[in-house]
Amino acid sequence: MDRQELERWVETQEDIRAIQNLKARYAAFCDDSYNADGIASLFTEDAVWEAPWQGRFEGRGAIREFFRQVSETVTFSVHGVLNPIIEVDGDTARASWYLFQPCVINGQAHWVSGRYADEYVKIDGSWYFKSLKVASFFRAPYETGWAAQSAP
Repeated sequence: MDRQELERWVETQEDIRAIQNLKARYAAFCDDSYNADGIASLFTEDAVWEAPWQGRFEGRGAIREFFRQVSETVTFSVHGVLNPIIEVDGDTARASWYLFQPCVINGQAHWVSGRYADEYVKIDGSWYFKSLKVASFFRAPYETGWAAQSAP
């Protein structure tokens, strides 16, 4: 490996770590009563956030408004984001992550699981979400669990 290849490798590793931190900040803001301003700050102005049970929200403002409403129904959550596969290509990147989330929805304990498919862009040296889409594996009441639900 020559010096130029080593420098590219180091930069890619730094980018991967920054993307991991971005995702961790997203989870922390979600678990902080869905801090809408904090969450929105992680997205580009024209970003998309999408989940099958919640809808599709385009633009930072729409994402902020959506999360302001979420905190009224989801009063507790712990976002476990696991097993990232991150691919960096210059100032863009893609990643997939598993989600495992115990939470309280409308006063009832639930288990939620799915897979995130994220797209990122680096702007002025910082990484942001360009797109965050989550596909559902299950959303099940705590009492009955997910075993009774059919697989996606």
